[in-house]
Amino acid sequence: MEIRRRDFLDGVALAIGAGVTPASLFLSACAPGASPDGESGQANASGVPEPYPPLRSGMRGSHAGAFEVAHRLRDGAEFRIASEPIEASYDLVVVGSGISGLASAYFHAKRSPAARILILDCHDDFGGHAKRNEFDAGGKLLIGYGGTEALQSPNSLYSETAMGLVKELGIDIARFETAFDRDHYPSRGMSRAVFFRKETFGQDKLVTGSPWLGVAEDLDAKRLNARPLKSFLADFPLSAEGKAQIVALFTEKRNFWPGKKQADVEHAIAHLSYRDFLRDQWKLAPEVEACFQNNSCDFFAVGIDGVSAMDAYETGYPGFQGLKLERSAEAAAEVDEPYIYHFPDGNASIARLLVRKLIPGIAPGETMDDIVLAKFDYAKLDHPENKVQIRQSSTVVKVEQYADGSVDIGYVKDGKTLRVRTKACIMACYNMMIPYVLQGLDPAQGEALHRNVKGPLTYTNVLLRNWEAWDRLKVHSITNPSGFFSLAKLDYPVSMGGYQFSPDPTQPIVAHLVHVPTVPDAGPGLADKYRAARMKLFGMSFADFETNIRDELTRMLGLGGFDAKRDILAITVNRWSHGYAYYPTALYDNIDTKPFQVELARRRVGNVAIANSDAGWDAYTHTAIDQAWRAVEELNAATHAG
Repeated sequence: MEIRRRDFLDGVALAIGAGVTPASLFLSACAPGASPDGESGQANASGVPEPYPPLRSGMRGSHAGAFEVAHRLRDGAEFRIASEPIEASYDLVVVGSGISGLASAYFHAKRSPAARILILDCHDDFGGHAKRNEFDAGGKLLIGYGGTEALQSPNSLYSETAMGLVKELGIDIARFETAFDRDHYPSRGMSRAVFFRKETFGQDKLVTGSPWLGVAEDLDAKRLNARPLKSFLADFPLSAEGKAQIVALFTEKRNFWPGKKQADVEHAIAHLSYRDFLRDQWKLAPEVEACFQNNSCDFFAVGIDGVSAMDAYETGYPGFQGLKLERSAEAAAEVDEPYIYHFPDGNASIARLLVRKLIPGIAPGETMDDIVLAKFDYAKLDHPENKVQIRQSSTVVKVEQYADGSVDIGYVKDGKTLRVRTKACIMACYNMMIPYVLQGLDPAQGEALHRNVKGPLTYTNVLLRNWEAWDRLKVHSITNPSGFFSLAKLDYPVSMGGYQFSPDPTQPIVAHLVHVPTVPDAGPGLADKYRAARMKLFGMSFADFETNIRDELTRMLGLGGFDAKRDILAITVNRWSHGYAYYPTALYDNIDTKPFQVELARRRVGNVAIANSDAGWDAYTHTAIDQAWRAVEELNAATHAG
């Protein structure tokens, strides 16, 4: 079965094959804007199909149409709004419909139930990085997460505010303990594996039975089906010396700074990359270093050359046994709590729960279970009679305040520049874009905002005809330290609200692949690496991803009978050119002597407040919620003070 190309300039693919309903899959895989030969959606009252973004396939995430206006603004284009008529007036306009923007609207509406709120977003779907991907496999609905995937350590890391919102949305944390079947893959004897590419290691080889545990783990040691370390390493395509070096790295207690105070040791590894720690302290051979190079990409959006040795220690990397280190409270929480707080669509269900609260009648139901399959009427998102309106495909280009406190918002939709007026505004968008948009911003604050250069990454969901090859090889997750995709794994086994994950290897399933573009030698700082990686990502077409998907899955799973031509039914690439929020690190930011200007960056400007996880310099959902609450409270305090 071939994935036939319609228009790779738009990053589109469609797939039709035996066992898959041709019409429905055709609709699920085509580009926005086409009709029966392209548009996916549901019919409205007039019989005209409404766009249904979760079914769109091809290049998603930061998709075509979502970023071009912002790039024009960045490159110096001017958008004049003073001459445009004021469409409507609102009590609050929120820029960004991600979880932080939606939470901002929710908190404000809860405080002021009569308030009229408009949410503007450049993407064609709400949720921001909390992206839902749907696939129709022969009449069976399969759901994948295209971005933010879970609640991270909610019992430990979530503030009273964040946990309060979670509960108000009807989310019972304990419910995930039964929805997430942690024993499903282990009960079949399946394990994690490492794939070695011949380009780096001289041969293609899949080595199963990995015993390595880090942070944010859904499994524990007893469920890994792991082999003893030496037995596992014995199958690595390395020299005897290389294998011995890895055994030592995991088992030997070496103190590289004998006689130094503990504080000085910690200072040393905080200012040393993990790659240099392996090279300079452990004296590892290049073949051994290559075994770790891209393992950090999923968690940090950069290779080990861009991760401090301290961060590597905190997230479970080996080599620190002799240094008497203690994990921070946050890292310890990520180790102690299992990574199981996951809806089938990741945290897209949190966004959907928020939208269902904000817009009555947009979707049926009232529980965390029924949100999974709840049908959303996208035609109601921007209905003028709603107290809360969500307007997609609308890029904000200017935010301007006046002496009377009012704020004008200029945005571009369908090529037209439009204007609305509001009493207050919350910028729940990328920090680095705010200086281009918010007029009258203090240069020092603008510089602080610009420093949040986000790490690019892609989450790709591949609809597979079945997972028999994985089952034959007894593997459910594969790290690929020198490959295009640093991680390939079968979807989390979560069933809830009538949704059933694929329990049988003969049934279709979604595989999740992670690609992080990296440019190890780019510039002196992490921001330089991120910028170079983003340019690299924008140079990739959907065809590039498809080629690598077919190549690497075939090489990983071919011995299990995998046939890419037969077994791949559809592909959705969620490209996040601006992905993880920047986090200050001693490795690059000199935070010992020059504190990172977090407070300055998110400081309220008149009746404009700043939210998003960027404002907390941390890429977590609970951070996004906390920053939304802070922004709403700041505006409320300013209103009362005035």
